[in-house]
This record gives sequence, C-alpha cells and structure tokens, in this order.
Amino acid sequence: MATVTLVSECAFDHPAERVYDFVSNPANWVKTYPGSKREDGLTSGKALKVGDRWTEEGPSGDHYSWEVATTERPTLWVCQTIGRLGHDGKGEGGYLGRIEIRYRFMRPGGDVTIFQRTYITETYDGAPPLPDIFFTSQNPKHAETYFAGIARELAKG
Repeated sequence: MATVTLVSECAFDHPAERVYDFVSNPANWVKTYPGSKREDGLTSGKALKVGDRWTEEGPSGDHYSWEVATTERPTLWVCQTIGRLGHDGKGEGGYLGRIEIRYRFMRPGGDVTIFQRTYITETYDGAPPLPDIFFTSQNPKHAETYFAGIARELAKG
C-alpha cells in the first residue's frame, strides 16, 4: 500500500466547539474548500454521528462517498471514503483507494483553537495508479484557502 499524507493547521480566535461544529459539517465544505462543489445526503441542522453518510461532488463531476468514523466533540472528528474514489453519480467507475480526513482541535488557552487537518490518501498494492490530477486537491496551497474560508465564515457569526 502507498500513502500520501498532508497535515495542515491554523489557529482561530473561536472556542473549539464553534470551530468543530462548523468544519465537521460537510455542508460547509462547499463554502470553504476549493474543489468541493456539492454535498448530497446530509440532513440540514443535524449533527453528524458515527455511521452517517453523504456524497461529495468534486470539481470534475467526480463523486466521493463519505462516512463518519469518529465524533469526539470538540477534540476529534474523522471521516473516510467508502467505495471507489472519483466514481460517477451512480456510484460506478472510479479508482481503488481510500481517503481519511482527521480533524483535531487543540486549546492552548482562552478562546484560541488550533485546528489541525490531516488528509490521508491510500492506494492498494496491485491497483492501477491514481491519476496525477487526483492529487491536485492535496496541494498544500489549498490549505491556506481552506483556512481563510473558515475564518471568513466564522466571522459572519
């Protein structure tokens, strides 16, 4: 198996619960993360729990099916893909592999929260390689845009 891991973090002047509630809601991904176009299957206004599933549409019309693996508000949230990566809207096609996203929330003091995002992509032995374009979403530059989007949205109240 081969693994690519991107870890990024940013400090926010908000309580951990507020940052957690915002970033762990995939409906907010389209507001903050480059390349996330749409989320389907979410229940608006309801906190996601372990086992909840949804589908994200990427920039090329590719789809990723996700499932919540861990919820430990306000310190840890983990989701992972299920099925093939980059499948079509019917769940067909795509690539063999797996993505896990881990959010950690640390409180150094006051209302400051350090939000750490770990994005892990795994490919399986013997599977065809993922196309290079697949890894553009893991460009570290996107983390800056993502964190700026979170700060903008949190500032709105």
